[in-house]
Amino acid sequence: MKNTQKNTKILLLCVSIVFFMGALSLAAVPLYDLFCKVTGYKGAPRVVNLVTSDIGEREFLIRYDVNVSNDLNWEVEPEKKVDSITSGGNKYTYYNAKNLSSNKTNGVATYNIIPAEAAAYVLKVECFCFNGQELEPNEKIEMPLTYYIDPAIDRDKELKNVDTITISYTFFKNKDLL
Repeated sequence: MKNTQKNTKILLLCVSIVFFMGALSLAAVPLYDLFCKVTGYKGAPRVVNLVTSDIGEREFLIRYDVNVSNDLNWEVEPEKKVDSITSGGNKYTYYNAKNLSSNKTNGVATYNIIPAEAAAYVLKVECFCFNGQELEPNEKIEMPLTYYIDPAIDRDKELKNVDTITISYTFFKNKDLL
C-alpha cells in the first residue's frame, strides 16, 4: 500500500510539473512582448502620448520598410521610402494599403526598429500597428504613423555612428478577427 501512495504522489508531482511547464510556455510569448515594449529591447519602440519640444543636434535618415505575409492578399506601401528627421523632431507619415482580394480581410502589423539599439529612442505617438486593420474588397486606406526621436539618442555612445534608422513593418492576417 505504501508503494501505491508513493507512486501516486510521484505521478501527481510529475503531472503538476507538466502543467506548470505548459502554462509557463503559454505565458512566455506575451510576457516577452510586454518586456520588449517596456524596455525597447529587440527593436520594439516605446509608445508615448506626449511629444517633447526639445530639438536635438543630430539628423537621421529614416527608411520605411514594409512586408506582407503570403496569407494576406494586401498591397502596402509607405508614403515615401526615405525621410529625414532631427533628434527631438516630430514626424507624421502614412502607409497606403489596398485589399487585393474579393473578400473583407483583417490585417495586423508588427514592427521592428533597426538598429535594435535605436528602438528605445523611436517613440510612437500614433501608429496603425496599435490596432488591427479591416479592409473591404478592393478598399484602399491611408494608415497614419506619428513618431519622434528622443533627443537622448544624441548622448548614446553606442549609437554615435548611426545616421540611418529603419522602421520596418510586417503585415499578417489578423486571426483574432476571423
